[in-house]
Amino acid sequence: MNAIHLAGGIAIRDNRILLVASRYPTQVAPLWNLPGGRLQPGELFHEAAVREVREETGYDATIAAFAYLNESYDGQTHFVSVVFEVTLKGEPAAARADDHVAAVEWCPLDDVVHRVEVPVVRDPLLAYLQRRERYFSRHDAGITVRWDD
Repeated sequence: MNAIHLAGGIAIRDNRILLVASRYPTQVAPLWNLPGGRLQPGELFHEAAVREVREETGYDATIAAFAYLNESYDGQTHFVSVVFEVTLKGEPAAARADDHVAAVEWCPLDDVVHRVEVPVVRDPLLAYLQRRERYFSRHDAGITVRWDD
């Protein structure tokens, strides 16, 4: 069994949430999601969330609170995603030029249900935003995503 650890950040301003559209080799169109990604060796979840927000959006972030944990399987791969509420500092610098991010956008909270199409990503996010639920699990993620390494 393989395990992939992911971390992400929720930033909300003026009833809008910061989202990124990311390209993946197994997907035709970019997928909208929270800024986030895989942990690097030796990195903790909160450190990865801060780094990924900076790399994908250009914003410097600090952790405000733990939001939720989401786990699922894609075949024999166990995905564990830890999501934090983050506070953004200042204005965004340029995002990393070689990133897989196609777009960064402040999306109205009411549009999350339509913008974030992947249920294993969308459903926990909505449950957290609406009811502050903190743990989610699925035996089948329902989607296969691979990264260019």
